[in-house]
Amino acid sequence: MSITLNQVVVITGASSGIGEATARLLAQNGAKIVAVARRKSRLDQLVNDINAAGGQAIAIEADVTSIDDMNMAAQTARDTYGSLDVWVNNAGVMPLSPVEMNRLDEWNWMVDVNIKGVLNGVAAAQPIMRAQGSGQFINVSSVAGHLVFPGAAVYCATKFAVRALSEGIRMESDGSIRVTNISPGAVKTELTDHIGVPEVKEGVQAFVDIAIDADAVARAIQYAVEQPADVDVNEVIIRPSRQAL
Repeated sequence: MSITLNQVVVITGASSGIGEATARLLAQNGAKIVAVARRKSRLDQLVNDINAAGGQAIAIEADVTSIDDMNMAAQTARDTYGSLDVWVNNAGVMPLSPVEMNRLDEWNWMVDVNIKGVLNGVAAAQPIMRAQGSGQFINVSSVAGHLVFPGAAVYCATKFAVRALSEGIRMESDGSIRVTNISPGAVKTELTDHIGVPEVKEGVQAFVDIAIDADAVARAIQYAVEQPADVDVNEVIIRPSRQAL
């Protein structure tokens, strides 16, 4: 069955991985895409591809750790397309390491991007959604937001926080703002590139070997977005069929 998405969708971390795949898929189905990331050249290529294929997309160079940047992205989306219907909090980093190593810079980086970055997106988009009486947050957590893994305690903590925030927004909403928490398992993205501890990186290789394409997660996001306004898909866990954890 063909679908047509008329929503204006802001996607953070859109320059690669799940964000890029989601932008391409939703644009193919009629969504107006506001692609947000720090790597402008990759964003420009994505947007050029979408527009050349008959879709609608704009690129915004921005950092999720900056509330000013997120406010600018939200305002640009509304000014360009007339509304802000869906905000996909996708940007994330994963520099795994055992807690005892005290890699404080990496801890702070994960907190800034994975937690504060999501909060900044919510803070920027929610007033517009409230004013227009509708909206949807798609927050990308992880199976690491359901289970704790050795060497991933801080990363897991950030993803548990995303799940908690998703549920809190849902509970506080009067139903006008929908919230979907997406928890991917092993996915072929650049996340493992962030791991600076060789033995930890080697330990996650088994997950890399069975990882699914980012398109699979994009399809899950599309499913949540295309539901009617009275249906809120709150939680999706999606992982390789061979992934045990």
